Amino acid sequence: MDFSSPFVINNISNKIPDNCDVVFVADMFADQYAGGAELTTQALLDACPLNLHKIQSKNVTMEILESGKEKFWVFGNFSGMDMNLIPSIVANLSYAVVEYDYKFCRYRSPEKHETAENQKCDCHNEIHGKMVSAFYYGAKSLWWMSEVQMNLYHERFPFLRERENTVLSSVFDDQFFINAKILREKYSEKNEKWAILGSNSWIKGVEEAKQWCEENGHEYEVFWGLPYDKLLESLAQCKGLVFLPLGGDTCPRMVIEAKLLGLEMHLNENVQHKDELWFDTDDLEDTESYLYSARNRFWDGIKSNMIFQSSLSGYTTTKDCISQNYPWEQCIESLLGFCDEVVVVDGGSTDGTWEKLSEWSEKEDKLLVHQETRDWDHERFAVFDGLQKALARSLCTSNFCWQQDCDEVVHEDDYEKIKEICKSFPNELDLIAMPVIEYWGGPEKIRADVYPWKWRISRNKPYITHGIPGHLRKFDEEGFVYSSPGSDGCDYIRSDNFEVVPCGNFYTQDVENARQNCNINEQAKLAYQGWFNQVVNSFPPVYHFSWWDLERKIKTYRDYWGKHWKSLYNESKEDTSENNMMFDMPWSEVTDKMVADRAKLMKEKLGGWIWHTKWDGKEETTHITCNRNLPEIMKKWIQKQK
Repeated sequence: MDFSSPFVINNISNKIPDNCDVVFVADMFADQYAGGAELTTQALLDACPLNLHKIQSKNVTMEILESGKEKFWVFGNFSGMDMNLIPSIVANLSYAVVEYDYKFCRYRSPEKHETAENQKCDCHNEIHGKMVSAFYYGAKSLWWMSEVQMNLYHERFPFLRERENTVLSSVFDDQFFINAKILREKYSEKNEKWAILGSNSWIKGVEEAKQWCEENGHEYEVFWGLPYDKLLESLAQCKGLVFLPLGGDTCPRMVIEAKLLGLEMHLNENVQHKDELWFDTDDLEDTESYLYSARNRFWDGIKSNMIFQSSLSGYTTTKDCISQNYPWEQCIESLLGFCDEVVVVDGGSTDGTWEKLSEWSEKEDKLLVHQETRDWDHERFAVFDGLQKALARSLCTSNFCWQQDCDEVVHEDDYEKIKEICKSFPNELDLIAMPVIEYWGGPEKIRADVYPWKWRISRNKPYITHGIPGHLRKFDEEGFVYSSPGSDGCDYIRSDNFEVVPCGNFYTQDVENARQNCNINEQAKLAYQGWFNQVVNSFPPVYHFSWWDLERKIKTYRDYWGKHWKSLYNESKEDTSENNMMFDMPWSEVTDKMVADRAKLMKEKLGGWIWHTKWDGKEETTHITCNRNLPEIMKKWIQKQK
């Protein structure tokens, strides 16, 4: 993952003008073909309050995208565009989509697809349909022609409901409303003819319309190839309009035009806007008012997309942090430095942590505190850690969320970096990881034995929560959930299906290979160290102080973590020397003096150790060093540890 542009360009021969604000893409424009989509597009273009540049979809290239990457884009019909460009568009452009038909289907019509191939359209399950849906999912806003059309998309691609969806309908210019009123008054006395719009396309149902007229004894006229103005005047004289398309027509302009000219309507269910409130009314002023406002609704929405201001909520959880000597106050203080609000959920502290939090929140408007006391003696108490995080997250109100544990701190020099990342958050992701500086026994050693990334920033979407992924969820005999090994109970998951939320980072396999070889290859260590320092100076890392005080950490292992993992994984490990990865004796026999001695030895010989295997007290592990200064906010806490 890279926040810089993926576009590589040598000589840009085609470019978007510097002075434009919006780029509008379409297969064709009204001066090339006066179809319904093109006329709606033209009405939008004419009403644009911004500097606008239009371009045909077939002319969109990587070079053009690069030159316009800072602009806002609107995509109308785009069938002529190279579909291979979609991933780059999704990842790097801010854009909206106006959908006129059904471009997830190769035929742009499920009914046409079924007729052509003698089987129901299944394009939404094919590469083409998935590509189109990904394109729409990446948009800032989606604009539809009718509610039926929008709902059909949402049925096939439920995740599109998460986007900003607006039913726009067909759009008309000022001159049309003037002409419609003039013609409606001029031809208030209608003839007895019913109008049928001629078409060579079977889907328009011309023969079905004729048949209806003949069966009902109605005189009719089929209008072929008339200029637009002439067509409107001819329609205005008719008693009614018959339009019986054989496939879904999202919002046919001719039907709207005929209604505003005062004609009676005979339509079928394939006229997909016919039951919407603005159309299904006898009050033409209601219909006119709705249609007249469409242009402003659209451009107000686009301007809102363009000036989007990201906001960020930070959240963390606490439980007896004072007695455990966590840098929890520094954690919250750092969150307050770059977040618009900070949510802290306390688990029922009895050591003064909650009282101090409450007092703090009364003085700090951005700090929201909540206490959720749980039964920490429960057999499955370890699951509560994820539930506390989930609760804290649910109380966040910003566009984005930053999760931080109470032994983690952000450097004051990185506050603005985090805000900038929120502004340029990758369109295709809901969650990204940031680097972690893992100290070992003090400032001199940075761990190289652990993965240097942790999920950190996410979009604040209601379906994102914390907990145990579905494939790891188990239930004990009493029906209480626990986890198979592989989760800490706090994973980012979807609330509807417990699937893991995909997380983006900036890590490559080459870097991981170097990290894994740090302990046996000095060259690999130097390579990894160089990469690590480059990353933590480019992206905002989190400073993790869990293993700063090794003596405190060992005591926590002795007094708490063994019970925690037993609870989370439903294990029944006995307190034996074999099950103690730090000492050759049961934890119950480990004294504070032994802990102090072992901490000193671990600090001297180790640069990190993952306690899945026993340490013999002799083996040494390497570490790397970091060229970044410690956060100013941590200096007093560090001084107290000496």
